Amino acid sequence: ATPFRHLTRTGSRACRMLKALALRPAAARVLGAKAGVVAGPLAALGFSSQQRSFRAPQLEHGQRAMSSVVQKANAGGSLDAGGGLGGTSGVSKRTDRKCTLVLEDGSVFSGQSFGSEASIAGEVVFNTGMVGYVENLTDPSYKGQILVTTYPLLGNYGVQNSPPDELGLPTGMESSRIQVDAIICQDYCHLPSHWNADKTLSQWLKENNVPGIYGVDTRALTKKLRVHGSMKGKIVFDEDVPLRDPNMLNLVASVSTKVPITYGSGDVHILAIDCGIKYNIIRSLVSAGVRLTVVPWDWDIKKERYDGLFISNGPGDPAMCEATVENLRWALQQDTPIFGICLGNQLMARAAGCSTYKLKFGNRGHNQPCMEVGTKHCFITSQNHGFAVDEDKMPAGWLPLFRNANDNTNEGIVHENLPFFSVQFHPEAMAGPEDTESLFDVFINASKSMKAGDAKLHLRTLLKAQLTKMIGIEESSVPPLTRPRKVLVLGSGGLSIGQAGEFDYSGSQAVKAMREEGIQTVLINPNVATVQTAKGLADKVYFLPVTPEYVIQVLKHERPDGILLAFGGQTALNCGIVLHRKGILVQYNCRVLGTPVDTIISTEDREIFSRKLAEINECSAPSFSAETPAECETAALKIGFPVICRAAYALGGLGSGFANNCEELAKLVNVSFSQSPQVLVEKSLRGWKEIEYEVVRDAFGNCITVCNMENFDPLGIHTGESIVVAPSQTLDNHDYNMLRNTAVKVVRHLGVVGECNIQY
Repeated sequence: ATPFRHLTRTGSRACRMLKALALRPAAARVLGAKAGVVAGPLAALGFSSQQRSFRAPQLEHGQRAMSSVVQKANAGGSLDAGGGLGGTSGVSKRTDRKCTLVLEDGSVFSGQSFGSEASIAGEVVFNTGMVGYVENLTDPSYKGQILVTTYPLLGNYGVQNSPPDELGLPTGMESSRIQVDAIICQDYCHLPSHWNADKTLSQWLKENNVPGIYGVDTRALTKKLRVHGSMKGKIVFDEDVPLRDPNMLNLVASVSTKVPITYGSGDVHILAIDCGIKYNIIRSLVSAGVRLTVVPWDWDIKKERYDGLFISNGPGDPAMCEATVENLRWALQQDTPIFGICLGNQLMARAAGCSTYKLKFGNRGHNQPCMEVGTKHCFITSQNHGFAVDEDKMPAGWLPLFRNANDNTNEGIVHENLPFFSVQFHPEAMAGPEDTESLFDVFINASKSMKAGDAKLHLRTLLKAQLTKMIGIEESSVPPLTRPRKVLVLGSGGLSIGQAGEFDYSGSQAVKAMREEGIQTVLINPNVATVQTAKGLADKVYFLPVTPEYVIQVLKHERPDGILLAFGGQTALNCGIVLHRKGILVQYNCRVLGTPVDTIISTEDREIFSRKLAEINECSAPSFSAETPAECETAALKIGFPVICRAAYALGGLGSGFANNCEELAKLVNVSFSQSPQVLVEKSLRGWKEIEYEVVRDAFGNCITVCNMENFDPLGIHTGESIVVAPSQTLDNHDYNMLRNTAVKVVRHLGVVGECNIQY
């Protein structure tokens, strides 16, 4: 795995936060945050590929010849069985039985079983998510498919305990059973680690009679699927089975409810057409205080009275659901709000007069970027679909709402005037990011308004307002920025904790980026033994200390019109704050690129940062800021020992530490105040789990989480001295995205522009 800790951290040790994971006392807790900045918009958000109509080649293979290949592989012949590719997590892979994946083009991939030992055939597809395998496996949209996970490790947090929730639905599950035909991974973890693990993934698969294979070169397999498209395939043990195309079947009928079911209560009644509805869609709708009735996919909705119509996700080809489409044609003649998700988007489009087509390999994962049409707003979404709406044949009155930033395929439609809209992605997530969950609010509010007789309801206006609220900034409020002619970069300086090698790396990348854009660069860095100062990188290098006095001299001589503060660690940030407060940057007409200085101050000042967290209802550890040793002692007595003291504006945690009594506190704060004018005294969380996220935000409010990391050591070991694994290994989908949501929320509220690191 790429060491993201060293490749992406360009921030400074800036802000501290604490948020309790709603798990149990021994679970992870938010510890603190580090914030920093880089300039520039979002760049690569994923694979770029053009996916258009695709029909898999119909290749004929003799059944006897195929059987002989399978028998040879399973018998341990010359075919590669995945040796060295994985499968040794906890238990020797020699104890697991060999099996074979055979594709329709004759390709053979050998591996070993960790599920049911039953031969099965289906459509082979891949998913790019890093967590959420329990949610994925129970998603009805995967019916009839053999799922390949591009993330190499599976089973690392087991299968959680899933008691019924208040609606009677199993928590953490998206249906009542596993829906995939089989699952394939590179490495399987036999010994999971999670506080809520109830059983291993292997046990769960066997209980549900679902095959699982590990030890497969999933990178090679995924590359083949990307080149050739999704393919028919089969997993073979002893008994061979014929290939089959599940898209030729009405898969929706097999996963839809057979009878109407009602959930919740309320004045507003939502009717949901079940094409394979995920449980979290039910939870999302009912949580809004409505009465939800889920009906079969071919239910005659004309006889129902409802205030809003919802069309769910589901598996297979939308052309197989003509009965649903016919009902929707009638519904579109009414004025009742309609909202569709995934397959629901395709079915409503077909009812409106659009056509649909099969994608080459589909979009399945939790990192799909969707652009709101006509804006620069980008949303990271969860997706699972193999078909798409053809925008080129959009009927009059309908408009595209979202497009996929990777392949430019349609991700949603909306009517110009009537209250009808749908999205191809999953705003309810599970698994994946929950950034667009409030689209349910738009639908519910429209249904309430229509029920109340609001003749002025205009859904597109409601959508626009809600999407802007999600991003957190009006696009029109972003001032047009002139391109800088010359930029001053405050360099990394001496290598130490707080401004170590990662800043040398990020600073050199910043200089390269400026040069590629034709912008002249001037670097201040006293350390000759850095990459930043290498000959030919920056246009001009000053080997001077990064202090206000020397920086002012360079500003006076070079007259740059832009300055970067985020690539020199704590020293550069502190220098930038001084220059800002003295009005030096304004005096020399030098604009700070990236995060504004006021935001940097908010992250550096412990007391201000705590107030900022309170403004967005994020919990923090009991803490008090102090400016004298006496105030520190008073704060510690209020909180109760043990406490941790953190010096503001300090490099690499200097002056910070734990105190168990007043005597230890007195010694500690003497050091703290020698490093900083302000000390934060807060409750000690020594021994808790530490997690980090790297977040990037652009000037338009768009956010992505580049990666996350899990500290091997518990809290109490300094970050610079602890072992870190990227990405996290013991967080399930709930944990992972809860922390991700908080990270994005904090970054947007603070107004960071560029990259920052936040620690929990």
